[in-house]
Amino acid sequence: MSKVKEGGRNLRDGRRDQSVGVAMDDRWPVWKLAVLLYVFAATAVAINLFMLGLMGQAVGLPALSPVRTLLLSIPLGIPAAWLSGRWVRHLLDEAAKP
Repeated sequence: MSKVKEGGRNLRDGRRDQSVGVAMDDRWPVWKLAVLLYVFAATAVAINLFMLGLMGQAVGLPALSPVRTLLLSIPLGIPAAWLSGRWVRHLLDEAAKP
């Protein structure tokens, strides 16, 4: 059975409307959000690394190839996806407040 948060409005006849409450079992955990957002976070990391490599040429560093930036973005995308998942979880919690 699903627990319902306090919320809901009072109806005219004194009953409580439970359809407005938020079901506690329907919350997406951060890890599921992070898995869904991993592709987008890793892509953003790859683009930022590639641009950083281009800017590094101005100070004499070698350029990063697109393949190298993609390979580096695979492990670096994990913490970025986790932070994105936490941010989206916070936004969903804020939106669910009565």
